[in-house]
Amino acid sequence: MSIEQGLKRPRFRLPATLRSPMALVGACIVLFWILVAAVISPLWSVDPLAQNFERLMEPSAAHWFGTDQLGRDVLSRTLAGSQTSVPLSLLLVVSALVLGGTLGAIAGYFGKAIDETIMRIADLVFAFPTIILAMVIAAALGPSLTNAVIAMLIVSWPSYARVMRSLVISTRNSEYVIAGRLMGAGAFTTLRRDILPNVVSPLLVLATLDVGTAILLLSGLSFLGLGAVAPTADWGAMVSDGVQQFSSWWIAVFPGLAILSIVLAFNFLGDAWRDSLDPRTAGNIQGRAM
Repeated sequence: MSIEQGLKRPRFRLPATLRSPMALVGACIVLFWILVAAVISPLWSVDPLAQNFERLMEPSAAHWFGTDQLGRDVLSRTLAGSQTSVPLSLLLVVSALVLGGTLGAIAGYFGKAIDETIMRIADLVFAFPTIILAMVIAAALGPSLTNAVIAMLIVSWPSYARVMRSLVISTRNSEYVIAGRLMGAGAFTTLRRDILPNVVSPLLVLATLDVGTAILLLSGLSFLGLGAVAPTADWGAMVSDGVQQFSSWWIAVFPGLAILSIVLAFNFLGDAWRDSLDPRTAGNIQGRAM
């Protein structure tokens, strides 16, 4: 037997986060919708804005998802809706994570007046129901997807600020942080180099879970007429159109199923990531993967 034959080939292993069936399902659904938004929808042969089909056709071989009240193909509009809902929701969560995380880190590290000011602003945002405050801000700014994202960003950042502040407070007096300061590291260098790498994981879990919430909120604002403006293809606006044509069930059902699938997918991924970071469950996950 040769040396090469004697050597065992390394076995491919999935990341710990994806070692549960629900996480794999969630990852596949997310990848599917990213593929739809980036590749399939731009190349789809039917224009989602074209009104050249028979009105209110039931799902058939010609139109798998039927047509709406203006004679537009529901399948092409559902695919096109992923180009607004998915990227904007991801952009919103990343923006809220960066803004809230930065303010929370500053509040937790410096404390005193800065901490009080930032946290009282966060308390003011928390004093109102999220969807109500987002509706008020979006209505004041005017109906558009951009204004809807801005409104949601304003109501989303405090949760990241609160979590980051607590994590920074729990680590700012650690030995490695104190050692870095004694070696001459400044405040922002300490935050970036010593504290952030050790506290970022819980924030990323929260962000993964919040993507589904962001999709729901964005769809909700569009449903109420405060998000996407006609004729833009948007899942929330399509569900709103379906409610007005209640007998034509397919207009609302298919975009509603799209929202359901991707929200569940991100929730599955967030739960799996949280379990993989929890010492009480991480060992069980690794044991099942062996």
